[in-house]
Amino acid sequence: MKADVLVICAHPDDAELSCAGTIKKLTNEGRRVVFVECTRAELGTRGTPEIREAEAASAAAILGVHAREQLGIPDGGVEDTLENAHKLVVAIRAWKPTLVLIPSEWERHPDHEAVHAIARRAAFLSGLVKITTTRDGVEQAPHRPKRMLCYQQFYDFPGGPDLFVDVTETFGDKMNAIRAFSSQFHVPEHYTSNEPETLLSNPEFLLTIEARERYYGSRIGVTYAEGFKTVGPLGVSSLGVFL
Repeated sequence: MKADVLVICAHPDDAELSCAGTIKKLTNEGRRVVFVECTRAELGTRGTPEIREAEAASAAAILGVHAREQLGIPDGGVEDTLENAHKLVVAIRAWKPTLVLIPSEWERHPDHEAVHAIARRAAFLSGLVKITTTRDGVEQAPHRPKRMLCYQQFYDFPGGPDLFVDVTETFGDKMNAIRAFSSQFHVPEHYTSNEPETLLSNPEFLLTIEARERYYGSRIGVTYAEGFKTVGPLGVSSLGVFL
């Protein structure tokens, strides 16, 4: 079954933090969006993989995501290897996305940077006829996505985003999807524990997400926006799209 957009991330909650407003706009438009999560985030300081899985399912439902896949790569050990790239090739060929959203190559977490490299590699390899993959016992046809964009997680893009998406109407959905991960963020009405506080669970952290999206919104004259970096040239059919 074809997906319009494949969102590739290292951990459950990466996409929600980075581009959930954009994802919700796409699903509101009737676009089919699929998440591919490389790890189960089993090294997370707070919660458990089982809790994280339930939270990820709730967040995906809020955003209208069509499906989620888990590649089962070890958390904290994501490496740019041919084996890991082939796991993504299988997913890309299965869903045949037109657009792929991936982490930036500049990030605080090394897993995120590794997923960027693996995704770039897999997107190219998936179009090669002489690379053979199967899924459910059926040989897959080659497929190469038309466009890749990087979403922003913690570090700023060098030079700033190339593209801004107005997410004013879906910013509330974005924050609800983030708060679905109550074990990871400051959501005391849904999750309390004696686990150590992390950067993400600090009460101030979600304010930084709002501040960034407000700032990006100010750059294009709206209330909230999300920023993306392009992979490869980005063209338009006519300057009339700006009129």
